[in-house]
Amino acid sequence: MISRRRFLTGLGAVGTVGLATWLTRSGNPPRPTASPETVTTAPTTLPPATTPPSTTTTAAATTTSSPQTTTTVEPVGALAVICKDAWGAMPVAGEFRQHTIDRITVHHTAVVLTDNRAAPARLRGHQEFHQGRGWPDIAYHFIIDAAGNIYEGRPVDAVGDTGTDYDPTGHFLVCCEGDFNQQPITPEQYRSLIEILAWGAAAFGVDPTTIQGHRDVASTSCPGDGLHALIADGSIATDVIAAEPGELRIVCGTEAEDLVAAVESG
Repeated sequence: MISRRRFLTGLGAVGTVGLATWLTRSGNPPRPTASPETVTTAPTTLPPATTPPSTTTTAAATTTSSPQTTTTVEPVGALAVICKDAWGAMPVAGEFRQHTIDRITVHHTAVVLTDNRAAPARLRGHQEFHQGRGWPDIAYHFIIDAAGNIYEGRPVDAVGDTGTDYDPTGHFLVCCEGDFNQQPITPEQYRSLIEILAWGAAAFGVDPTTIQGHRDVASTSCPGDGLHALIADGSIATDVIAAEPGELRIVCGTEAEDLVAAVESG
């Protein structure tokens, strides 16, 4: 299986966050059509961040240990996100409501993930279920699997959707695949969560100490006891502050398709 870190290294520095565009797309061939991608709230430069001690991780589909609260995250270059076409998303079914992001909320899918080969199929199932509820797309902006691969959801300038009692307007929604009431988050998944949260905090000017779990704004157990504990004790805020925000790009074409095939083949 191709690890996310090897994938990033192989990509190099092709395509980075621009000044007026929240991300760029790369791949061969490019998508013939694309969801709305422009956000007017992104700053012209990312804020400075200190460089923490580097850490080394080994990619794996699953693990039996959760990250320690002393976890540090090394700075990254291009933060690659697998595009919707590559993971097999259906077309958007309806209209999005636009918003300006001013907060960050972490979710889980609440379904135990024991085999990461199922992750892309899980995403397709989530999107089908969400569209079946009358929503235009999968509810979240980004989704992370157990190996740390990050997948594109709905555009960040589109309001998310929820079956719970809160208004997601203004919320940057990041979802981790799995049920963290029953299983620990993997180190690879946690690392990618910190990276995408650091990018979002910098891009939208959100104070990392205000990052919340879904249960902090609605009547739900999401994002699970294990993951929420890392929010409640300040571990996630500390690691996001320590992480240098990476530049984000959506990867399409054969590169992304090959990665999805590698995930599915294990």
